[in-house]
Amino acid sequence: MTRTLGHGGTERQLTEIAVSLNRDLFTPHVCCVHGQGFRADELRQHGVAILELPMTSMLSRQCFSGIVRLRRYLRQHRIRLVHAFDTPMNVFGVPVAKLLGVPVVLSSQRCHEDVIWPLYRRPTRVANFLADGVVANCRAMEQHLLRDYSVPADKIHICPNGLDTAVFHPAPRVRPATLRDAGLVIGSVCVLRPEKGLATLLEAFALVRHVRAGMKLAIVGSGPQRELLGTRSRELGLEGDCLFYPSTDDVPSWLHAIDVFVLPSISEALSNSLMEAMGCECCAIASDVGGNPELVRPGETGLLFKSGDAADLARQIQLVALDDVLRNQLAKAGAEWVSTNRSQAASARRMEAIYLELLDSSE
Repeated sequence: MTRTLGHGGTERQLTEIAVSLNRDLFTPHVCCVHGQGFRADELRQHGVAILELPMTSMLSRQCFSGIVRLRRYLRQHRIRLVHAFDTPMNVFGVPVAKLLGVPVVLSSQRCHEDVIWPLYRRPTRVANFLADGVVANCRAMEQHLLRDYSVPADKIHICPNGLDTAVFHPAPRVRPATLRDAGLVIGSVCVLRPEKGLATLLEAFALVRHVRAGMKLAIVGSGPQRELLGTRSRELGLEGDCLFYPSTDDVPSWLHAIDVFVLPSISEALSNSLMEAMGCECCAIASDVGGNPELVRPGETGLLFKSGDAADLARQIQLVALDDVLRNQLAKAGAEWVSTNRSQAASARRMEAIYLELLDSSE
């Protein structure tokens, strides 16, 4: 269960799990509020049924009729396990599925509570309490659940995000026309939200932009901070060297244009964008929060910096900007590590194991 099936890391992970589940063991169905988007098209192409429950609010008449439709659907398809993948569906799907008598109901914890909409925070805690298990996507989220939610350890199941290595893999660097003359491209691809910490990246780039000729900063994504970031870029005098591009479905092409990928998040779980960049053999620099240190081992698969510290980030960027050998070594090692340890297939097999364990224990 997820709210939407368009852009977003959660939507991608849900789609990849649903498509990759062993059909000899499972028949996946996807339930959502908005059933349109390129992930919905992908699911349908792979024969995954989609149940759409249009709702504007959980207090609306649509919500009541959605529960009735969901009850009918669950019975019709004899569904034995429901897994809520995002916060809205934790809040709606978990209590409703428990009320309707589904044998196994799972919630998900894929972000820190501080980035959850305040009105959803207490209901999220209730959902985690009601669920038969809580799936976290990294060790950092496991610790968050233990420490801040008081979820029992035996109720937490870790399934790291998976990477589609057929899509995100090393390839020759090819720049778009606007970056063709760049000597080195520093970049980030993400939704432009406050928790991504992109202002820190702008400030760091302003400190190091002149250490190497032709250095450019490319920020790829759309979101509520686009205007603020554009204003801050102009204040820092980055016109011409800092370029903004809207969200795109063709993320690999952009990652193959970036030499150094920076994830400056203030709050993070296990970042899809960081894994994708590493898979495409970008040299990775990430803040030291959440699951980032589980992907980036300093000096081995990338570099870490203190979250929110522009000077520290500037030092890490300067290090790899001036040392081509180090930059290429980190990029290659990062690509090899995520390909081996974070594949889409491995993630699907782990989720299957979680589902089977809980289904067996429910009998």
